[in-house]
Amino acid sequence: MAKDRFKIVPASYLVLMKDKQILMMRRFNTGFQDGRYSLVSGHLDGNETFKQCMIREAKEEAGIDIKEEDMEIVHAMHRREMSNPVEIRERMDIFIKVEKWQGEIKNMEPQKCDDLSWFPPNNLPKIRFPV
Repeated sequence: MAKDRFKIVPASYLVLMKDKQILMMRRFNTGFQDGRYSLVSGHLDGNETFKQCMIREAKEEAGIDIKEEDMEIVHAMHRREMSNPVEIRERMDIFIKVEKWQGEIKNMEPQKCDDLSWFPPNNLPKIRFPV
């Protein structure tokens, strides 16, 4: 009899820096944390690294190209998303800092994001990670 293995949901978050400010997006019309700011981010699709996920998500959400050699993993966080079903409750988030990219930043998902703005680290909009 096969044993069900523990599962964890992995995601990458982009800490994009320019002129000592961080790019943040406000969630809209997603059904999860709408009206709150977050970082450009996404879940790994499988068969990809956290950095590969970030390359894909940066293009999909902000229209920019980033390279692995310009990425620095700056934080890792394990958390529980208690509002989710138990089988997808545990999360692993990796935060990747980037200061160099190609292309012009643009909101590529206006159906999911209604603001894409730069904020100084000492004056970020309120963020709340569910526990």
